[in-house]
Amino acid sequence: MASRSLGGLSGSRGVKKSLSARNAAVERRNLITVCRFSVKTLIDRSCFETIDDSSPEFNNFAAILEQILSHRLKGQVTWFGYESPRSFWDYIRVACRKVSQNCICSIENMENVNSSRAKGRAWIRVALMEKHLSEYISTALRDFKTTRRFYEDGAIVLGEEANMLAGMLLGLNAIDFSFCLKGEGLDGNFPAVIDYTPYLKFTQSSDSISSDEEELRTLGSSGSESSTPENVGPPFIMDENSWFNKCKRVKQKYQLTLEQKGYLEELLRLRENQLSESVSQNKILLQRIEDSDLAHKLEKEQLEYIIVELQDQLKSYQSLDQLSAEVSLSQTSLDPGQSQEGDGKQDILNLITEGKEDTPSLLGLCGSLTSVASYKSLTSLKSNDYLASPTTEMTSPGLTPS
Repeated sequence: MASRSLGGLSGSRGVKKSLSARNAAVERRNLITVCRFSVKTLIDRSCFETIDDSSPEFNNFAAILEQILSHRLKGQVTWFGYESPRSFWDYIRVACRKVSQNCICSIENMENVNSSRAKGRAWIRVALMEKHLSEYISTALRDFKTTRRFYEDGAIVLGEEANMLAGMLLGLNAIDFSFCLKGEGLDGNFPAVIDYTPYLKFTQSSDSISSDEEELRTLGSSGSESSTPENVGPPFIMDENSWFNKCKRVKQKYQLTLEQKGYLEELLRLRENQLSESVSQNKILLQRIEDSDLAHKLEKEQLEYIIVELQDQLKSYQSLDQLSAEVSLSQTSLDPGQSQEGDGKQDILNLITEGKEDTPSLLGLCGSLTSVASYKSLTSLKSNDYLASPTTEMTSPGLTPS
């Protein structure tokens, strides 16, 4: 029984975990999809009128962007350990400092904007008027360490949808916005609410209309005998107003297609510039790698040559040490009759040392050998065999006084 209860608990936990993951994924997908629709409606509306605070398309877009940036935002832990709610402005203020000529300081110093939520809404409007909203979002998303510090796991800004968001907002740079930063839209007392009804309209196709017409005719003929297909009139009467409305819709679709075309062309130019920059950087890196490989090969060859030269010098030093040892032994064992032979060996040693390369090491070694020979010669001169005795000098016939 206990094992069954444990199995049931683990199974229920797994189901809850899968349901929570599914709900989080659906929530992220819904927000990104609605944001894409709102950007398209903004572009479409900008063809006919100026976008300002009174535009419902903009108000809906601002609410959607606020919901995306507030998705799974961590609360601020107080000194007592409680977690207080936080606005997305706290994240934007820190993550967007690196943007050149940013508006963070100016928004912080606004007198009529006090709450954090109101400052975030003012930042959205200023960034749209500056046409830098996509740049702000891209810079903030690149600072992954700060983003991880402000958001929980499963947030939109931490997922793959973040890159889609930055590319989506790029099309808004083609719109001229006009906002008043003192209006009621900056009121931070109430959260933003998304209106989904503009994106849930169902348009019935012509094939669906014809199938409905056939179904109505079938039901009418089976319900009563007097009801015949000939008695059923045409479902639609095309008058001038309907034709005018149809032409207007076609014109709107054409304008929307043109705006989407311009957006895609601008996006394509941006991607081509990024690709060219990456290709040039790749070429520079490859050239640096080739230069470093060539420098390493040259350095390796020089080191190998130095090793071979040092090995040759070491062999010559060993032969010189052996020869100097033989000379020193011969000088210690020399008698006066063998001095000429020692001098011959000393001359051979001098010839060998002169024939070697005049490197500092060889010169030092030869100097040491010369000092040894001179020391031996001095000790030999001090011996009684090479010094004249005073008795012989006094009794010499050539030196006697007359």
